[in-house]
Amino acid sequence: MSDMNYTDEELEALLDDLESDLAERKESWNGDSPEKGRQAVCAFANDLPNHAKPGVLFVGAKDNGVPSSLTITDNLLQTLADIKTDGNILPPPTIIVQKRKLKGDDMAVVIVQPADAPPVRYKGRIWIRTGPRRGIASAQDERILNEKRRFRDLPFDIQPLPSTDLSSLNRLQFEQEYLPFAFAPEILNANGRSYEQRLAACRMVVSADNPTPTILGILVIGNRPRDFIPGAYIQFLRIDGTEFSDPIIDEEEIDGTIGQMLKRLEEKLEAHNRVRVDITSNSLESRKIDYPLAALHQLTRNAVMHRTYEGTNAPVRLFWFNDRIEIISPGGPFGEVTIENFGKPGITDYRNRHLADAMRVYGLVQRFGVGISIAQKELQRNGNGPIEFEVSPTTVLCIVRKRK
Repeated sequence: MSDMNYTDEELEALLDDLESDLAERKESWNGDSPEKGRQAVCAFANDLPNHAKPGVLFVGAKDNGVPSSLTITDNLLQTLADIKTDGNILPPPTIIVQKRKLKGDDMAVVIVQPADAPPVRYKGRIWIRTGPRRGIASAQDERILNEKRRFRDLPFDIQPLPSTDLSSLNRLQFEQEYLPFAFAPEILNANGRSYEQRLAACRMVVSADNPTPTILGILVIGNRPRDFIPGAYIQFLRIDGTEFSDPIIDEEEIDGTIGQMLKRLEEKLEAHNRVRVDITSNSLESRKIDYPLAALHQLTRNAVMHRTYEGTNAPVRLFWFNDRIEIISPGGPFGEVTIENFGKPGITDYRNRHLADAMRVYGLVQRFGVGISIAQKELQRNGNGPIEFEVSPTTVLCIVRKRK
């Protein structure tokens, strides 16, 4: 078996092992199957028993492992692939969706890699499996999941910042603005977890026993993020012309937490955008905006989410000229995204997976992997040209032309 695949023989053995906590079977993808299937994916990602092996969701198999003769269509496979990007499971799980012939019939299989940094949540609840039973994690289960991630290679966004301590985090913001949206109400009300335990469950600190803030904690609820992560700000310039040598009429270095930065930037975008009123071309007055704000929101949030915060002091830069807007983010393509396939629908990867999770909690991202597509659609509807990208190994430049 490779790191994230199974042979047909191994899959058939999982189908027959009715006590295994690495397999879930669904006859079809109707009724309550999508809900329970996603709970299973969340549980496989958490890997509470510590198998260090992928779990498998079989669609097209009866409870006893026998094929249900379900027709496996491309649409079904795409629907299953959306489990990764629909924003309900956070952080987004690593999955492979395949059509396989098992026991003489077609099945859809969703192979789920154990998460590098559990716990993983589905709709604010941490699902686990012990044997064939699936359930919601207890406080003790959460502690085990939190401890598992200490001993693994951690992504940059949840590495500790040793120069910080709990006083570097804004407790009021965490408890009143973040936590209620990160967990379901009954989960918050059902237990007496401490402040440190709740921070650890959200990856804002290393653990309850070692409450050193992480990069994520400082970016999302830090009191002064830029003191510790120098590039964590947005440079905004409004230039009255089409060249950098033209006069600057507005300039600001926007810093703060991710939420504060994006709110302030969006105020800037709205203030500088112009609405053109036409009362002569038709009998009815028409209004057109230079740039659709929905497109600018998607592009700027993408820049903040996908940029690199590691090994650079460079901010995200937004230069607003009279004929275009340029958005420059440090860090080139990451993972599955390359210079060649950058911007193509369906191609996405996450340098800052846990920051993406936090932005989803705050409602700054509704769904993963569709930001550029939404922006392109809004720009086309408004009469702007398509987005132009200039991608290098170290930066991504995004150019949006003004509506003519």
